[in-house]
Amino acid sequence: RPLAFTLAELKARFRAHRYRLVLECGGNGRHEFNPPARGNQWTTGAVSCGEWSGLRLRELLDAAGAGEGSVYVAYHGADSHLSGDPAKEAISRGIPIAKAREDETLLAWALNGEPIPLLHGAPLRLVAGGWPASASGKWVNRLGIRDRVHDGAKMGGQSYRVPCDPVRPGATVADDAMCIIESMPVKSLITFPRSGIDHDAGPLAIRGHAWAGDLAVARVELSINFGQHWQPAELDPPPNRLAWQRFRGTVAFPGPGYYEVWARATDTAGRAQPMVVPGWNPRGYLNNACHRIAVRVA
Repeated sequence: RPLAFTLAELKARFRAHRYRLVLECGGNGRHEFNPPARGNQWTTGAVSCGEWSGLRLRELLDAAGAGEGSVYVAYHGADSHLSGDPAKEAISRGIPIAKAREDETLLAWALNGEPIPLLHGAPLRLVAGGWPASASGKWVNRLGIRDRVHDGAKMGGQSYRVPCDPVRPGATVADDAMCIIESMPVKSLITFPRSGIDHDAGPLAIRGHAWAGDLAVARVELSINFGQHWQPAELDPPPNRLAWQRFRGTVAFPGPGYYEVWARATDTAGRAQPMVVPGWNPRGYLNNACHRIAVRVA
């Protein structure tokens, strides 16, 4: 059943829910791939975990009568194509029906208790935490229920896809050998202290965040000798499913000199972050190598 709502009607008809949800660009960490991959050369900053408020997408699907033949939910937004051609869509991706029906998948109108800012997709945004942020469409003005995998802009070719089987660095990969990215891999980020600090002899406090796509993080470990030895960090539970988790620990250096503090997270399925850049792919997606910071001890 085709339905149309104003934003006020959505707020009046559907109950609002709030979740803290990780949104991470599929290309976060792209700058570390060699040979280089094209695209924004993200380092570590293309990730966030805001508190999103809105209606559960599944309630809207039920209102529209989405039945057993529903395969994918596609979004369409108000943003314009870089060419300026109004007939072209900039991006129109989506998510499988099972992901769309999760409690935490929202059609959101608020971020951190305030109306969503324009740059974050105001006034209405799809939020599917734990998957590449391109699946969480901004400026949404239309949703489609598809009986097949959506074929909109940036769904085909090599966009937000990785080789279905491992390939050598620099290989040319055919489009039909690429698979759509779904749940993001386990990852962690040291947020304190910053890299490159000078530190007097003595213990150093470490803090950060860890996340694991559709899963939770089981443990985080720290190393000061390039992964030869690891010590456990204290790990908080997530405030809700698909939120990141805070970790903290203290490291002690054996003497003066140059050190690196590494963080390694392991998810509830037993998968740990690699210590080197994993799985080269043409677009530089899914780099979840251990994060590290440099420390010079006096």
